[in-house]
Amino acid sequence: MKDTAPIRFEPEGLARLQERVDDLLKEARSQGATSAEAGLAIERGLSVTARLGSVETIEHHKAQSLGVTVYFGQRKGSASSTDLSPDAIRDTVRAACRIARFATEDRYSGLPDVEYLATEFPDLDLDHAWELGVDQAIDLAVECEDSARQTDPEITNSEGAGVDTHQGMRVFANSLGFNRGLASTRHSLSCSVLGRRGNSMQRDYWFSVARDSNDLESARAVGVKAAERTLKRLGSRSLSTRQCRVMYSAECAASLIGHFIAAIRGGNLYRKSSFLLDCLGKQIFPDFVHIHEQPQLPKALGSANYDSEGVRCRARDIVKQGILKGYVLSTYSARKLGMDTTGNAGGVHNLTVEPTRGDQEELLREMGQGLLIHELMGQGVNPVTGDYSRGAAGFWVQHGEIAFPVEEITVAGNLKEMFRDIIALGNDIDIRGNTRVGPILLEKMTVAGS
Repeated sequence: MKDTAPIRFEPEGLARLQERVDDLLKEARSQGATSAEAGLAIERGLSVTARLGSVETIEHHKAQSLGVTVYFGQRKGSASSTDLSPDAIRDTVRAACRIARFATEDRYSGLPDVEYLATEFPDLDLDHAWELGVDQAIDLAVECEDSARQTDPEITNSEGAGVDTHQGMRVFANSLGFNRGLASTRHSLSCSVLGRRGNSMQRDYWFSVARDSNDLESARAVGVKAAERTLKRLGSRSLSTRQCRVMYSAECAASLIGHFIAAIRGGNLYRKSSFLLDCLGKQIFPDFVHIHEQPQLPKALGSANYDSEGVRCRARDIVKQGILKGYVLSTYSARKLGMDTTGNAGGVHNLTVEPTRGDQEELLREMGQGLLIHELMGQGVNPVTGDYSRGAAGFWVQHGEIAFPVEEITVAGNLKEMFRDIIALGNDIDIRGNTRVGPILLEKMTVAGS
């Protein structure tokens, strides 16, 4: 291990990282490990924020890291470092081996079975460097915030606008012969402003994120949308306690689906800390609900050919016709449950909830009267019972149209019942994250207010 030169963001950079991770695995074998896996990553980026027309922060990001897990039989040890030099690699492996030698045997631990490893690697089009200079980034941030502040006189203050660009290269390898690298990018624009009308003061935001900067909303569009969302919330009031129909806007619906995924995650299942224990093959949602993974969508934020263990990712149904078809499992959790890994070490990949109706406006007309949730607060969810209670803000809907904004309310129910009470799934899907879902309309929830 003699190569100490910095690794650059050129095509040969990935090959250099792969060589270094090979060195890391050889070092693990030389120190007595029976098997090992390791990852290396280098990252760089630029973040600029502006507030009230002036630059607030300029940050250049550069980072590198390595992590190694070694096995002595079925005793496991892990260690990490931010130094990729040969000496640091030896020291990091030595630390992992020291831990493994004193660890307790765990018959479920170890590398994945070789037949589960990814062998095909189509180009997912995830690497789109944005050659963004500091001056250009400043101009974009200022334009974004100015667009928001100039939208209406009731926009009276700002928390600022930000521009971020990130590029990274990651390599993962194990002693089964798997060694693959990936380059990817992620860029974003965001803005948050405050508005005032009489004694009412509100804040809201908007953001755009994409792998390719050409796919971002314009700075002006992001600013204007942040202002419009803030203006709509002015004059908010509470509601009396009631039961009513409730719709989660697309940006809030992802959290509802997130609670479902947490309940079918292997770790929660083998610990018996899930309200969906023993529900495989059972009806969880209405029969029109279809939830599936699409890991190989070009340019998507959750795309991957393999998970954090090198296991192949594949398109699959998790819920079909409302029936739970599969769990979310890593190698370890699958072994604990006596099942096969689903390629979800590290999480799901482009989880997609298929729509059943039109956009939010159409769903509002179908709702007739009820609550449109625009923001959620707090973490009042019991993963064992499914009991759900969170602070919320949004809009009261009458005759299929937004009547007035509401705040200082709590929405409550039980997740099992909430999933069964879904009426419709909107088609204006939010693709700015790993869960791709539109608005979700529920038959009833308890809304507690004044």
